Amino acid sequence: MSVPAGYYLALAAGLFTIGAVGVLVRRSVIVMFMCVELMLNAVNLTLVTFARTNGNLDGQILSFFVMVVAAAEVTVGLALIVNLFRL
Repeated sequence: MSVPAGYYLALAAGLFTIGAVGVLVRRSVIVMFMCVELMLNAVNLTLVTFARTNGNLDGQILSFFVMVVAAAEVTVGLALIVNLFRL
């Protein structure tokens, strides 16, 4: 039994919307940073969904590299935010 691609895309759209609203509404830099990461994960879910639908691995490989770059971004971003709040 396989889950239809539309469900994954609806979940990704919901996650992206929640992240976009969080970026626009919240004032805390850390919460905004987490909302941007949520939006990035929604895009990754969309990439993996379309890659699985088409039967190739290109979207999954691209999604993996996006996750690696996002991990580095989180490390550097949180370090900058912590140093900014210490000043």
